[in-house]
Amino acid sequence: MNEEVTFRKMTIADIDAVYDIETLSFSLPWTKEAFFYEMVENQHAYYVIAETDKGIVGYCGLWLVLDECHVTNIAIRPDERGKKLGERLMKAAMEIAKEQGAILMTLEARVSNHVAQNLYRKLGFKNGGIRKRYYSDNYEDALVMWVNFNE
Repeated sequence: MNEEVTFRKMTIADIDAVYDIETLSFSLPWTKEAFFYEMVENQHAYYVIAETDKGIVGYCGLWLVLDECHVTNIAIRPDERGKKLGERLMKAAMEIAKEQGAILMTLEARVSNHVAQNLYRKLGFKNGGIRKRYYSDNYEDALVMWVNFNE
């Protein structure tokens, strides 16, 4: 359960591994080109990698703009889930966001994804509203969640 995990900033060399996790995790995965753009062009992007002796087991994408941080995506390899790696990765991402000057952090979760919502609430996130028909694969609503690091 308490497997050693290191957290570091994603590089271009990590794109294939991150893309593999992305395609295993989401019904509408980002493309490799999208991750390349995030690494090379998007000056606001910061991606955190979770790594164990098994290699890259998860990632979390952040967009840091002024004093706000938006979580773009977070995923753990399916065969590594249930080990609290998602919680540890999210905590690491929150610390990085604070270090980068963020006061607020936001994300969207599918309204049906109670496991994710419970994790985010455990970490201090509060409900902020609903984005109707947000997910284009099935038009499910998204629950917008926020945490204020100064509260």
